[in-house]
Amino acid sequence: MNKKIRQYGIIIGSIPTGKNNSITDVEGVKVGHTTLDDGKIKTGVTAIIPHVGNIFKEKLIAASHVINGFGKSTGLIQIDELGTIETPIIMTNTLSVGTAHEALVRWMIENNDDIGDTTGTVNPIICECNDGTINDIRGLHVEKNHIYEAIKNADIKFQEGNVGAGTGMMCYGLKGGIGSSSRIIELANNTYTVGVLVLSNFGSLEDFVLNGDHIGKRIFNDIEGTKRMEDKGSIIFIVATDIPLSSRQLKRIIKRTYPGISRTGSYTGNGSGEVVIGFSTANKINHYEEQDRINIDIINENKMNDIFKGVVEATEEAILNSLVCSNGTVDRKGNKVHSLKEFI
Repeated sequence: MNKKIRQYGIIIGSIPTGKNNSITDVEGVKVGHTTLDDGKIKTGVTAIIPHVGNIFKEKLIAASHVINGFGKSTGLIQIDELGTIETPIIMTNTLSVGTAHEALVRWMIENNDDIGDTTGTVNPIICECNDGTINDIRGLHVEKNHIYEAIKNADIKFQEGNVGAGTGMMCYGLKGGIGSSSRIIELANNTYTVGVLVLSNFGSLEDFVLNGDHIGKRIFNDIEGTKRMEDKGSIIFIVATDIPLSSRQLKRIIKRTYPGISRTGSYTGNGSGEVVIGFSTANKINHYEEQDRINIDIINENKMNDIFKGVVEATEEAILNSLVCSNGTVDRKGNKVHSLKEFI
């Protein structure tokens, strides 16, 4: 495992982290990767498994939020309409969304004989960022079996940095990719967890801020021949928690990822796609519910401030982990892409 930002002595925020400082600190959540890293091919797949049961039969309360809509994700409309998720979440590069969509449909059908037969169809959730600066994205190298592998590889402990969907991503002109962090929230004498996972591929180096230090300008001057880049690209956020919430409450919470982005220096450019998906494992919604009336547990609206703060802190730290856990590489045109770890 690569060193995370805290192992460099940089502590983000004041709320304590979970055991692994990861989205998988939320019980039941797992993450898996398939990494393709060979010459000009630098891409992959990352799968987020929301809980260990059958996600189609036992759906989770969910919400989505689009900060800036320059993106090609699938499944968001139904999340907003029904307030649930019913599949794993797959992340990959922009031009592989179709492949990932078909593969996830096939995986869901293989694990649910009723889909498209005795019940309705399914809403696959695919998220993407454009890794075309580093990766030969036109080669369409992601195949259906890579989605299956990522799901199969899902575990509580997983690599961060330039792995899986993050293999070819850039963040603030440096090597970006997969990053994660978590926070422990105390509510009504109960202990809960909020976890954030990011796929980072955005920002201009000169704007980069590291825990309040405008380090980006210094790094920009240190790298010979560096040219100013627009703040564009994308970032995908997956926010998981075991706090009992309604879909509306979740939507309020996941909007707090934006201050986390801002604390790292980005203002969200015109050509950037920022998409957030959040879910709670506290309430499961049965696909074959027989009761006309069901009860779900939610928290008091006035007790959400610590959750808001926890999401901001975990978002900022997840972005920094995506940078510092990534190793330097060479893009498809032979240009060096530096890692943040070279400058701290």
